[in-house]
Amino acid sequence: MMYEPPHRRTSSSNSVSKFSSSSSSSSSSSSSSVVTLDSDMTTKLSFSSKSLPNFSNSNSNTTCRRSYASHPVPQPVFNNWKPSDRVLRFNPEQIEEVRLRLNVDVTVASGSVPAPAPIESFTDMCLHPSIMKDIEFHEYTRPTSIQAQAMPVALSGRDLLGCAETGSGKTAAFTIPMIQHCVAQTPVGRGDGPLALVLAPTRELAQQIEKEVKALSRSLDSFKTAIVVGGTNIAEQRSELRGGVSIVVATPGRFLDHLQQGNTSLSRVSFVVLDEADRMLDMGFEPQIREVMQNLPDKHQTLLFSATMPVEIEALAQEYLTDPVQVKVGKVSSPTANVIQILEKVSENEKVDRLLALLVEEAFLAEKSCHPFPLTIVFVERKTRCDEVSEALVAEGLHAVALHGGRNQSDRESALRDFRNGSTNILVATDVASRGLDVMGVAHVVNLDLPKTVEDYVHRIGRTGRGGSMGQATSFYTDRDMLLVAQIKKAIVDAESGNAVAFATGKVARRKEREAAAAQKGATVATSKLSMMGPSVNIEDKYRFMIAASNMKREGAADSAWDD
Repeated sequence: MMYEPPHRRTSSSNSVSKFSSSSSSSSSSSSSSVVTLDSDMTTKLSFSSKSLPNFSNSNSNTTCRRSYASHPVPQPVFNNWKPSDRVLRFNPEQIEEVRLRLNVDVTVASGSVPAPAPIESFTDMCLHPSIMKDIEFHEYTRPTSIQAQAMPVALSGRDLLGCAETGSGKTAAFTIPMIQHCVAQTPVGRGDGPLALVLAPTRELAQQIEKEVKALSRSLDSFKTAIVVGGTNIAEQRSELRGGVSIVVATPGRFLDHLQQGNTSLSRVSFVVLDEADRMLDMGFEPQIREVMQNLPDKHQTLLFSATMPVEIEALAQEYLTDPVQVKVGKVSSPTANVIQILEKVSENEKVDRLLALLVEEAFLAEKSCHPFPLTIVFVERKTRCDEVSEALVAEGLHAVALHGGRNQSDRESALRDFRNGSTNILVATDVASRGLDVMGVAHVVNLDLPKTVEDYVHRIGRTGRGGSMGQATSFYTDRDMLLVAQIKKAIVDAESGNAVAFATGKVARRKEREAAAAQKGATVATSKLSMMGPSVNIEDKYRFMIAASNMKREGAADSAWDD
């Protein structure tokens, strides 16, 4: 399938229309062009190869796009995967018992084929020998809850809507089935597009996914993976894509750039993953996601993973997933239970001093007990504040580095590398690090500035307490954060009491939260103005007082005269 960028579609439509009208007397075997408009008024062209005119264009991109269609595209292979005989013998009661133990909730549409049984052993998944070798090499002993249920669904060829809390092992849950799928396909050659595509919201998350893909495909010969993100050399990416790769891990904007330049193709993509889809929608990538999804070959499998389940994600899943299996693990969109949460009220001017005191004390205690300083992430609101706080920590003798979108890609990678290997133990970051940053051993998350929503708060504190370990989250707040603090406190109380923690997520919920915050701010300002004015006095009462005082003076004067 040849990708046609939006800015070329109108001109292509006109050209095809002229061509079809001038050849109306041709044989019936030549199809005429059909122009359709979808709901968002994006023009899509449908025509047979016989009716396609031979456009003459000196643009080298056009030549490159033609080269992809110069040979037949192999049809994707969806193997009839089966787990071990032991798993196949599970009865419905045993399957439900395993799901209950794993805290997994599985939903399929009415009348659909039941979802495959969860599998608690990699051996029972009957994976490719090379993949099993890499799983053992990296000492993955048993699947996590999301892996145990999501992997059988993906391996069976079903579309999947996966929703799990942070640090649950989502990346491996789609990476292993994706590699298994690619191994079954006709190998890619030069000029071919990828077999599988993973879209992620940030460079850091994309790099993390690419690392996982390479780790689990290291034993496969001639298996290539490319990462396509902004902030890096586009020429190198172009060369790698044109050389032919099995898997592309990308951010939506940069991948679309390469598609429009003709550096790659969607013609062979038969496995698609949308990771952290809620975050991609929040960041405004919905048009790019739709652009990719609408131009995929008809025969493909889609996996959509999200840490939250707002209405926008449900709508996206309904539009682009076919008869999906929905897998939820744990309390989705809730603070992780293994993170100790501390809320401390301070004034805005005292925040940095309080942070310095807290971390200097931690450094002293670590040194006294002969332990290394615990890995700590400090979240701030703005890029400039990020640099200022990092410099203040360094001035106190602490090892800190800043991570934010204003730094170039090499500096960001260097900061993360130093933090991961422990040469720097404090990472001061904006929300660029709140999702997808998987660094094992983060013991403490400090919110110097609280985020705007509970959803972002959950993602921030989810950087600690990962993989079953305990973590701590300390959050400083001021009067302006009272609405969010009330929501956080309620979520903590609900989690501790065993009640379900539920709050709305997504753009609609965020808009309502902003409106509520604005209303509270307005009420606070109004109350403050009233308090500055002092107690209210009715004008009539004020005049009555003056009249009474005047009368009292007159009466006093009369009394004095009488006495005289």
